[in-house]
Amino acid sequence: MTLINRTLWYINSHTAAELTLEGIANAVGVSRHHLAHAFGEATGHSVMAYVRALRLGQAARDLADGAPGILPVALAAGYGSHEAFTRAFRDQFGVTPEGVREQRQLATLNLVEPLKMTSPSPVTLLPPRFEAGRPMQIGGLTASYTFETMGALPAQWEKFIPHLGHVPGQIGRVAYGVVLKASDTGFDYVCGVEVKDFDRLPSDLDRVRIPAQKYAVFAQPDHISKIRGAWSAIWGEWLPSSGHEAADGPRLERYGETFNGETGEGGYEIWLPLKA
Repeated sequence: MTLINRTLWYINSHTAAELTLEGIANAVGVSRHHLAHAFGEATGHSVMAYVRALRLGQAARDLADGAPGILPVALAAGYGSHEAFTRAFRDQFGVTPEGVREQRQLATLNLVEPLKMTSPSPVTLLPPRFEAGRPMQIGGLTASYTFETMGALPAQWEKFIPHLGHVPGQIGRVAYGVVLKASDTGFDYVCGVEVKDFDRLPSDLDRVRIPAQKYAVFAQPDHISKIRGAWSAIWGEWLPSSGHEAADGPRLERYGETFNGETGEGGYEIWLPLKA
């Protein structure tokens, strides 16, 4: 059973229990950081946002069925007060718990259903090589994403593409996607190129220093549309059985001279930082 399937089984069968990211990670045998990014890449949800959405969805069903009181439903969903439950419920659905109980219907609510266990990733990972990456300086555009909003990444690249070949001090013709500040719920992402220094970099481009780091490098010949599937396979299938542990450092996507930004063909590389 894959890591994502183990995680889905555990969450879906323990929704009434006290669940934390740390506890779920321990149950499926990986680190908290590993699970957060494996699950996010594979499902488009952060782990605890998925847990909250399931519980609030069940609460909405109970209210629509005529639950006699709000507080018992709030407590069953893991909230310690009527007020905290109402805030979370309104944030999730745009209506109050009282409103759902009065209307007795769910048609206007966007309920998150339990995710089904998945088949192994359709992306075939080629065996990685291992490299000692050198320090680099990257100039580019930065945006912040949750796992739920990372579908907007292509629009960020579209905004950066006019800069390619025109960044002062640019080295070579390779572009990089850099994942920074990875958290339990998302990450920052930089579209950029390597530069000699930051002295002439215009103010509308951000500056990122990449330290020396050991990497597992996956050279993938696939169309760029498969890159999220490749990341998912790395986190969910390769890493748990590799004997390696991901380091908490910048992760890289490398688009070499053979990559065609117009067609998405030409292949790419994923550089996953590893603990020594």
